[in-house]
Amino acid sequence: MRKGILGFAAVSVAAALSLTACGDDKGSGSGSDAAAKGKIGVILPDTKSSVRYESFDRPLLEKAFKAAGVKYDIQNAEGSTQRFQTIADQMITSGVTVLLVDGLDSNSAAAVERKAQSQGVKTIDYDRLTLGGVADYYVSFDSVKVGEELAKGLQKCLGDKKANIAYLNGAATDNNATLFAQGAHNILDKVPNYTKVAEQAVPDWDNQKAATIFEQIFTQQGGKIDGVLAANDGLGNSAISILKKNGEAGKVPVTGQDASLQGLQNILDGTQCMTVYKPVNQEADAAAKLALSLLKGEKAATNSTINDPQGKRDVPSVFIPVIPTFKDGVKKVVDDGFVNKADLCKGAYAKKCADAGIQ
Repeated sequence: MRKGILGFAAVSVAAALSLTACGDDKGSGSGSDAAAKGKIGVILPDTKSSVRYESFDRPLLEKAFKAAGVKYDIQNAEGSTQRFQTIADQMITSGVTVLLVDGLDSNSAAAVERKAQSQGVKTIDYDRLTLGGVADYYVSFDSVKVGEELAKGLQKCLGDKKANIAYLNGAATDNNATLFAQGAHNILDKVPNYTKVAEQAVPDWDNQKAATIFEQIFTQQGGKIDGVLAANDGLGNSAISILKKNGEAGKVPVTGQDASLQGLQNILDGTQCMTVYKPVNQEADAAAKLALSLLKGEKAATNSTINDPQGKRDVPSVFIPVIPTFKDGVKKVVDDGFVNKADLCKGAYAKKCADAGIQ
């Protein structure tokens, strides 16, 4: 799915997008040529699959657009494809000229993009590629690479001993989840001592459903699970809750993704093996830069392409590097400001943070 992904650590929006505070969901600015030429809309998918969208993506994008002096509207579909389409219709009617789309599934997102295109609105796939869509650009993390890092992390924690592995994948309707699983299998399927004993997609990335699914897997396997390839920290925490119930937490390595507060605390506890840290600030900056280029009618810089097999096209893309994070890497996540030290290290975690070098 990838074509020559380059390092992108230097992605920023420079002085024009220097991050400053911003107020509510809708804003406008003045003193910028771009602000007079249009408006940027952003549709985030939900609050259930990950805490990142409201905790990080929204405020980062708000700050970038506010600093650039452009009109913007950021809304969350709250897991509803109907709400997603309604928001898109409202945004197009309100005069949005560039739309960032983080779709719940490719069918509904593609319909939104085609409608936007018919109204002369440019679109960007944000974080998730819309299969069969018409987006001008795609900005994200390389999802196959993320899956490979999850697998390498689990392998590092397991070693090469014989191991029964259970996979908790993300929603089957999410193309990213498919690519995460693909990447994981790229690595783990080549380890002769590993046996896949169960693999299941979790509908809507729902953590409660994940706990039910994993408990069923654990029971079916008679507790003989040696490692859990969980696609993100939420699913990983669901598996850990069942392992705790059965006295196995900390004995069975569990992966995760997103470097969430809960995931990092699980790593400090020793109940989670690792997480994949995705610097959302770089992703948001890159998306803002692409949106501003489209707003100005300019061609944006990209560092790769991704193939859309349904649309039979290569989408110009910006990929941001990901960082596999174990206990000794939690400090970097804190130092980057991705999580607040006071939140991470409160109570019983104060000593665990200190032991991990987080001062």
